[in-house]
Amino acid sequence: MSLEWLVIRLLESMCRMLWGFAPRMIPHIVRRLGPGRSVFWFAANMPRLLLTMHVLGPLRTHLAAVAISLHNGCTYCAYGHAFALELIYLRDRGHLFPVDARTIATWQDMAPRALARRLRHVLEDAGLHAETLWVDRTLALAAGSRPVDRDEARIAHLVRMLGRMNRIAVEAGVEPDEAQNPVNKNAGLKLRYAQLRAASGEA
Repeated sequence: MSLEWLVIRLLESMCRMLWGFAPRMIPHIVRRLGPGRSVFWFAANMPRLLLTMHVLGPLRTHLAAVAISLHNGCTYCAYGHAFALELIYLRDRGHLFPVDARTIATWQDMAPRALARRLRHVLEDAGLHAETLWVDRTLALAAGSRPVDRDEARIAHLVRMLGRMNRIAVEAGVEPDEAQNPVNKNAGLKLRYAQLRAASGEA
């Protein structure tokens, strides 16, 4: 039983408690960073991610993560955060987000301006007009702009955190799995989501 194996199981257990599943990414992160650095990386980044969720709200945080991951060409992370966004939107609004996560995750090859337009259009269709400004600022931060306030500093941290995850996922070719949010543990909501998508012909 190696240290690497133990760290993988530890981090998988942590994610399973938090999100209800063990992400396929975990073994790749541990093998890339090494056991010790992986534990340090999670300890340094996960509390900040959870605080950002609390301060900015889960929907805005996942939207930022989707934009960053698409900017970086990462299907795995884009899907995981887009699916979380979908479930949160359904829970809070009572109806489906206009575009499903699998479709959103295919936008990773779009040019930055085209991606920004596409995301703004979807958010407007969803009635999330205030979030369109965050798309523009998030993509600007992902492209290297400096944050101008504390909220943007939180997004800038997401840019750094996801940048590493995106690189590992892309290089390893990790396939999407589930929603990276505690809402993923809501089996009833996920069943309702699947039924609504099936009824809309998008399952």
